[in-house]
Amino acid sequence: MQRLNITNGDSAAGTLSEAGVEGKIIAWRDVLHEGPVDSSLSLEELSKERARFIAEQGWDDFAHVSGDFEERDRVIRHLDYFDEVVLWFEDDLYDQLQLIQLLDFFASGAGGRRRVSVIVVDGYIPPLSAEELKKLDKRRPLATAEQLDLAKRAWKAFGSPDPTSISRLLSENTSALQYLARAVTRHLEEFPSTVNGLSRSEREALSVIDEGHDTPVRAFLEVAKKQESIFLGDIIFYSYLERLSGKKDALVTWKDGSAVIAPTVKTAREFVEGELAVTPLGREVLAGKKDWQQINTKTRWLGGVEIAPGENGWRWDPTDRQIVRTKAGGRKIVRGKAAPAKKKLRAAPRRPGKKK
Repeated sequence: MQRLNITNGDSAAGTLSEAGVEGKIIAWRDVLHEGPVDSSLSLEELSKERARFIAEQGWDDFAHVSGDFEERDRVIRHLDYFDEVVLWFEDDLYDQLQLIQLLDFFASGAGGRRRVSVIVVDGYIPPLSAEELKKLDKRRPLATAEQLDLAKRAWKAFGSPDPTSISRLLSENTSALQYLARAVTRHLEEFPSTVNGLSRSEREALSVIDEGHDTPVRAFLEVAKKQESIFLGDIIFYSYLERLSGKKDALVTWKDGSAVIAPTVKTAREFVEGELAVTPLGREVLAGKKDWQQINTKTRWLGGVEIAPGENGWRWDPTDRQIVRTKAGGRKIVRGKAAPAKKKLRAAPRRPGKKK
């Protein structure tokens, strides 16, 4: 029986190959937690949009990433040589979004009558031994109807312009995909806070720098320690520092006051070891005395939601753990409750863009 194995990135794919996992192995790679995701698009249409976004951020060359996406899409569109597809993923936001994208694809019937099996690791694939991986492989369960249905609804909610659709999903039973609720709750925490307009990652970045973890690499590793399940790669974290910086109204700068400009594909040593400083304005925002969304001039996309600068828009209420919509004056007009995230700490690996 011929098998196709799909996993999150190059490191995990290499680990599976070294362990002697049977069949063809491909890496999915897309950092879906950053940038626009319209879940109503076809796989190929979305891949083009995602490749364009990734190239615009300088995280990869357009020709390279678009070619990579085209090849992986071609493989799963034409499964003539495979009797089974095995999905190997982990418990964090990066992986869970890839998993629901793929399960949504197969739930639509695109894979025909082929077996689809799901292996989800609580932790990381690369540290596992060949023996451990073979045990997981031997016991691999078939995707259930409940998993396929939940993934379909979750993918639609993630790519919706209304994030309360995620909140409604979280109010339902999501146990068919064990780690989904925690992952998408972490996604909601990336919306601007009602307290100061910072996302959770932005707040944690400023906080650890202000505490003395004042190089990009030290700040990245310290923020990683605060995650229930680590999903964020260093290149994307450094792009957050750039967003918080700039020539005007910067919240963080280099020690000499100059703006932070994130590296692109390759991380230069002089960047990761440079010394950062939180500005007086940054401390005011951290304290909730000023709102970052009223200062920030950059638009950000989270799934299907465009977050434009300004006071109006979708916010995360960290006290009530709800997504809310605000109007002028910070008045909340729409609420959508999210499930509480379970605390679980893991050591932080260093990997660009979490391309594992």
